[in-house]
Amino acid sequence: MAFDPCGIIGKSTPLQEVFRVLTKVAPSDSTVLVTGESGTGKELLVRALHRNSKRADKPFVPINCGAIPRELLESELFGHEKGAFTHAIRTKVGRFELAHGGTVFLDEIGEMDLLLQVKILRVLQEREFERVGGSKTIKTDVRIIAATNRNLEEEVGRGNFREDLFYRLNVIPIDLPPLRERGEDVLTLANYFLGRFGKNRPSGTLNLEQQARNILLNYSWPGNVRELENFMERMSILCDGNQIALGDLPEKILKETGIEPPPRPLAATDGAFRWPDLGDLRDYGPTLKDFLDQVEDRLLTQALEEAEGVKNRAAEILGIKRTTLIEKLKKKDMM
Repeated sequence: MAFDPCGIIGKSTPLQEVFRVLTKVAPSDSTVLVTGESGTGKELLVRALHRNSKRADKPFVPINCGAIPRELLESELFGHEKGAFTHAIRTKVGRFELAHGGTVFLDEIGEMDLLLQVKILRVLQEREFERVGGSKTIKTDVRIIAATNRNLEEEVGRGNFREDLFYRLNVIPIDLPPLRERGEDVLTLANYFLGRFGKNRPSGTLNLEQQARNILLNYSWPGNVRELENFMERMSILCDGNQIALGDLPEKILKETGIEPPPRPLAATDGAFRWPDLGDLRDYGPTLKDFLDQVEDRLLTQALEEAEGVKNRAAEILGIKRTTLIEKLKKKDMM
């Protein structure tokens, strides 16, 4: 059977090593622990494990352990009997029953409560469980694949994760490399996303100018592939021409890569004041708090420069009390 990468794109050496392990592990029934930073594509990797396994024609059942309240997660995983708790008006089949013969994907397992970890350990060891409020033991035939962006060994040391469960999960560890370690994959992915989003652009697909390409290669991409995808979508919407140039890149990317961002006028061409808009927020954010923090930092710095460092004068320029100014400077580590 030909290997199906399930949409994982790239030819870098670190990613090829992941594929090498993946092709060996996928046909087995071994438990796999996938680690990696947020946004690296862990779910795609797990889907590839299932798609290339002997269970490919059986259910693939994912569950995000960090997105469901702990009091509901047990019921989601194992189901519950009618009357097991308030509002349990009917019997519910859990994910492990739904996945019989297939694969259960426990995403963000590092967020799971310690008491529930005991029950997952039992499923791994005995292949059985009971529904919440039930006494009947249910046998299950599933492959369990877990993923986390946490260092579970450190969590074990802190007492936040069971050591026995860690070793049960960590039979086959696969660490997905962050985007910053994947070299030219950044540009391969960028062009792929531009092609996908460009289908909806009246002026056609965007291209990257060489200077912009170099900057994207040198940026650290803390949000990894997810951040790159979102950024390419934003460029596809906001760029007027057919090329992404240096001036189109947001300030945080330029600054991190050692490029001084070009000054952006805060006044309209006729000299009238221009209110910031969502374009400014997208370029200098990404959140409203980040944007407002940057505006405040800039105004504080300019006031101090104009006042030649005299805080009383700077406070007068800004129209605030001296104590308020000092408090802001201390908070921002600008003293």
